[in-house]
Formats: sequence, structure tokens, C-alpha cells
Amino acid sequence: MSETTHDGGVAVSAPPSPDEGLSAADLAAKYGLAVSGARPGLVEYVRQLWGRRHFILAFSQAKLTAQYSQAKLGQLWQVATPLLNAAVYFLIFGLILKADRGMEREVYIPFLVTGVFVFTFTQSSVMAGVRAISGNLGLVRALHFPRAALPISFSLQQLQQLLFSMIVLFVVAVGFGSYPQLSWLLIVPILVLQFLFNTGLAMIMARMGAKTPDLAQLMPFVMRTWMYASGVMFSIPLMLEEHPKWIADILQYNPAAIYMDLMRFALIDGYGPASKVLPPHVWAVAGGWAVLVAVGGFVYFWKAEERYGRG
Repeated sequence: MSETTHDGGVAVSAPPSPDEGLSAADLAAKYGLAVSGARPGLVEYVRQLWGRRHFILAFSQAKLTAQYSQAKLGQLWQVATPLLNAAVYFLIFGLILKADRGMEREVYIPFLVTGVFVFTFTQSSVMAGVRAISGNLGLVRALHFPRAALPISFSLQQLQQLLFSMIVLFVVAVGFGSYPQLSWLLIVPILVLQFLFNTGLAMIMARMGAKTPDLAQLMPFVMRTWMYASGVMFSIPLMLEEHPKWIADILQYNPAAIYMDLMRFALIDGYGPASKVLPPHVWAVAGGWAVLVAVGGFVYFWKAEERYGRG
């Protein structure tokens, strides 16, 4: 197209754009563009996570190594921290408050150490999950990867730390007369179920913590309350024997108490039924908690995938 100017010259105007009048959505469809960081389908999301399994493992190992890199004792604190906690709880609850309630010393000390180690596994996974997104915004904004890799990696880090602690737990158990037997093989499925539960819970907390960073300041109080309600330092049935039975039943069905009791049953002679056979519903409850929280937490986290790191 052309037109004559006031000085007699001819000006040529640009032809109309072929994209003129198209909406943003139409333009994206025309040129094959996609929203940056858009949430993939659930199956595709799982496939992407599996493709980054080596990153998840390497990231968890790096975090574990760096955790105590500034301390002179280094990785020994992985074992020393829960062991010192157990010693403090034994002093206060075992010697002063008599929370063992007649439980033999050879049973109570492994009982207490097992409870502290197992609950610390869940507690650390939750606290790491709260900060999984909000504490790694630089990584989230710089790289494109399924964000669930972060809470999964942090839960895996806590599992590796627990495995170091289990060496001390075995020594304590043997030292107080609980020697290796077939029931120790149950430790493997117990840890698998608890890891699934912890990972799902970490993903739930990661999404909540990404939206509300102040949650990290509140969670220590929540976890402390959960610890006291789960029988870490005392046997729930013995402590509540003078109260209505339904109170003890409710507390014993909470997942932290379930996983601790399963581990104590597997490791400690003289703990649990004399037949060394737990009622089937205990394993069913443990598996139910693991599947419910792992699947529910994963879907809940995936639903907000495209919102992480924005704003």
C-alpha cells in the first residue's frame, strides 16, 4: 500500500501483520508455545521425576554431607544428636518422672532410644519439607524440574541419616539383652512404610510452607506436641491405664506411635505380645497411613506445581 505525501513523495506503508487481531492464546497455539513452568499431567509428572532420580539421590547425599560440614565432629553428629536427646529424656522421664511405669530397665532404655530415633526421622522430614521450596527459591527459579524432587530428596536425606543412627540403635539393643533374631528383618518394611508416610507429609508441608513461610516458625511447637502424644518417652497403655481406654486407643493409632511400636516390637525382647505376633490390623494401619499420606501428599503438591517460585 502507498500514499502521496504533502511534498509529492510516495510513502509505502507496511502490509498488515498476519497475526493482527489474534489473542495471546491464539498466538501461542499458532506458534506452538507453552506456558513456562506449566503443570504436566500426573502420569507425565511421575515420569519426569523418575528421569531425575539420579539428581534426587545426589542432592540428598550432598545435603547430608554439608549438614555438619562446619562442625569438628562432622557426620558423627548424625548419631550423637538423637543419642543425646535420648539421654536427656531418660534423665527427666526415666529417672525423675518414672515414666517407665514399672518397665524393666533392659526394656525401657532401648524402648526410649528407639522412640527418639524413629520419631526424629519423621520430625526432621517434616521440618525439612516445610523449607523445601521456600528455602530453595534460587534453585526453583533458575532450573526447570519437577518441584516434588525437593521434598522427596529431603526425606531421602533423613532416611540416610536414620540408617547411620540404626547402627547405634542395634548396639543399644544388644547391650541391653535384645539380640538379633528373625523379627529384626521386619525393620526393612517398617522403614519403607515410614519413609512413604514421611515423604507424603513432607510434600504437604512443602506446599503449605511455600505459601506461608512463617509456618517454619510454628512447626517446632506442633511437632513437640505430637511427640508427647505419641509415646516417645513412655508406654501409652501403661501411662493411661487409669483413663478411659478409648483415649489410649486414639493415641496409639496415630502414625508416629504406630511406626515406633512396630520398630520396638521388631527390636526389643520383652516388648509387645509374648507370642511376638502383632495383631494384623497394626500392619494394616501402618500401610494405610503410608499409602494415604504418600499418594494424597503427592497429588496435593502436584496440584500447585506451576505456582512454586512465583511472586
